[in-house]
Amino acid sequence: MDPAAIDTLVHELFVANGPVDRPVRIASLVAFQGDHRTLTERDLPRIAAALVEGVSEEISEEVAEEISEDVSEEVAEEVADQARSALTDALARTLHALGTVDLDDLRAVRLGPEAFARHLAIAAPDADEELDPANAHTHAALRETTCAHILRFLVRRSPFVTAAEDAAFEQRYAQDIIAAHDHLTIYGIDLAHSPDSWPLDAAYLSLETEADGGGPSAPAEQALAGRERVLLWGVAGSGKTTLVQRLAVSVARGDLPAPLAGLRGRVPFVLPVRRFRRDGFPEPDAFLAAVRYPRTAAQPPGWAERVLSHGRGLLLVDGVDEAPEGERERLREALRELPARYPGNVWLVTSRPSAVRENWLASERFTELKLSPLSREGVTAFIRRWHAAARQDITDRADLDRLSGYEETLLDAVRITRDLGRLATNPLMCGLLCALHRDRRGYLPRGRKALYDAALSMLLERRDRERAMLPPEGIDLPQEPKIQLLQKLAHWMLVDGRSEMDRTTAVETLGRHLPAIPDAARQGGPEEIYRHLLNRTGLLREPTPGSVDFVHRTFQDYLSARAVVERHDFDFLIDHAHLDDWEEVIRMSVALARPDECGYLLEGLLAARKDARPVHARHRKLLAAACLEHATELDPEVRSRVHRYTRDLVRPTSLEAARALGWIGPIVLEMLPDPSGVSDEEAHRLAVTATSIADDRAIDYLVRLRDRASWAVRAQLAGAWRRYDTDRYAEEIIGHLDERELDFPVSDLEELRALRRLGGRPCVQIAGALTPEQLAEGLVAERLTELWLAYDLGADLDLSWLSAFPRLHTLRLSHRNTGVTGVPEGVQVIVAGA
Repeated sequence: MDPAAIDTLVHELFVANGPVDRPVRIASLVAFQGDHRTLTERDLPRIAAALVEGVSEEISEEVAEEISEDVSEEVAEEVADQARSALTDALARTLHALGTVDLDDLRAVRLGPEAFARHLAIAAPDADEELDPANAHTHAALRETTCAHILRFLVRRSPFVTAAEDAAFEQRYAQDIIAAHDHLTIYGIDLAHSPDSWPLDAAYLSLETEADGGGPSAPAEQALAGRERVLLWGVAGSGKTTLVQRLAVSVARGDLPAPLAGLRGRVPFVLPVRRFRRDGFPEPDAFLAAVRYPRTAAQPPGWAERVLSHGRGLLLVDGVDEAPEGERERLREALRELPARYPGNVWLVTSRPSAVRENWLASERFTELKLSPLSREGVTAFIRRWHAAARQDITDRADLDRLSGYEETLLDAVRITRDLGRLATNPLMCGLLCALHRDRRGYLPRGRKALYDAALSMLLERRDRERAMLPPEGIDLPQEPKIQLLQKLAHWMLVDGRSEMDRTTAVETLGRHLPAIPDAARQGGPEEIYRHLLNRTGLLREPTPGSVDFVHRTFQDYLSARAVVERHDFDFLIDHAHLDDWEEVIRMSVALARPDECGYLLEGLLAARKDARPVHARHRKLLAAACLEHATELDPEVRSRVHRYTRDLVRPTSLEAARALGWIGPIVLEMLPDPSGVSDEEAHRLAVTATSIADDRAIDYLVRLRDRASWAVRAQLAGAWRRYDTDRYAEEIIGHLDERELDFPVSDLEELRALRRLGGRPCVQIAGALTPEQLAEGLVAERLTELWLAYDLGADLDLSWLSAFPRLHTLRLSHRNTGVTGVPEGVQVIVAGA
């Protein structure tokens, strides 16, 4: 029966007036008794009959199954009519009991539909005494459905009930958000003794964001400071989901720093796009069901709608890239329509950069930010924190000394070895490097393929062996069968365009492939093998009941690539190469393939395709260039052809295209044109491309741009300092830039000291949280005229130390800094955003 029709019938049962500012007895609200009655008791059978009519077809089918085939249709219909009549009488008696229940509306709502239905059954004990078991079951279902609509009516009629019920639910919901998200996986902390996950506060490493196209960096968790709508880009493993968790838990706890005071009291909705069904972005009242929140049924009717209508929501939409490409436009429309329909809420949307183009949501006033790669200091902090966490369960002095030695040798290796430095750019990769370095007693594999192969060996082989003396669940699978089975799940997700699958689909997929993997087939059925992979590999998880995904998308991509290469499905890859969510799979396939297979795949990416759109053809060629650095062995002629086909594509005609070239990696530096003879406008675009490549090899190219007079070129080069070796970049780039009207950024103490060795600069932008003592010592007093403190000063609001800079005339402050004191006389203060 239509829910709206049930609501209409239920509303008839109650009077329209009555107090709405306090709890009210339900018996005083019924419309068939009291001074303001609008119904008589004889109306109850009519309402009950209308409710029973909604299940009349089911009743006829049940009767048909129970009676003999020899009975005529007329007799069967008569029996069905008798059943409907008996149900109507029983339901009418149940509805009459509403006038006798000893409950007020608030208590009833807090009971919930199931418990309230039981309470009503106790008030009408004889209601179903004449019903047979089948009809009694139907009556119970009808009673509970009706009770759910009654509670909906009670919530909607009384603001007091609504507010009280909303507050009680929000308290439970906040605790559930904390329980669900207040932990992180840190790979391989201690395979033998430690848990898989660690408290978020202990494990979280503050990342940084920067505005697309440059600008001062800021802590990522403060991306929403002073902003209502943010689109955050970050590569795989950069910490997007971790940031979402951090924000959700901080808001749920009410534990927020001053810059995020605007989020206090908001209700966080964590909305992973992977959970959405193919019918698109859910409506507010379906948010919790869409993400499979376990207490969805306890949500007060209309609660999410009220939260958003009052502008109290924090909507964390995580992973636009995990929606199939064909569905992203619908997702974009929802992200345009919902903020307009519900103003005043705060939105954070995350995505891999390749999945959405520049200004994807700019028309809806979304600020676009990107997660910066871990700085040298960030990598050091992560490695230090990882080893500190690993020490927590070690008591043996020799083991502690060994671990400290591993920590120092890894820090040295990441600083000195270029390949390792290029891998250690985000928390996921840093965690794997730490775990593998310890696991292999100081030896680290080189390159992405070797890293992932070693990580799989660590997680699939040692993890199980060191945690349990006996095979758990009676299943003892070698590494290779585990990989084969996990590949089947990853391949299914790739083909279906999903990053999550139903549990039943996962079990069915394993069941189809088990006969071909005898090591697994003889140890259990698909259900047992599924549980083993879930519990013992460390690669799968059940984020919600009934669903399964990989702990990180990168593992899914790598296992998908292994499956494709083993199946020789290179035409399959080529056919999908224009889809951005296949990029990582194709790159990894090149790393895994044999030389002739690499050549075939790269030739296929270069080949003209009938009816291909120009933008897709360009994408394929650039992807071929990006794949070159992953091919360990390749026919020189194929490599030469890739260079030949892509050389003209690396002269970007827009800043968006210039930034897009950055994902190709260092290989693009070999193809960029000589900048000496180009215009300032093109030189700026080339600078944007080169500084998007966080590899010290970019410095050799940027040297050829350092003498440009163009402010845009100079600003681009100055703003990229933090991505490269501090001293080399200072000597070869910073020291040669024309100082006129240029802010020189400083993000850490090492850069501050390097700038001092260069003699200081008149205009300096401090993007890292340096102390007043460090700044007073590091800045060159006789040169400084303009200072930009582009970070949160915290408690250091007394700026009297600036009196040490006699030529300082302009001070710029972040909008996060209010209430500063001690600014020297004659210094103009400009607050960003004011």
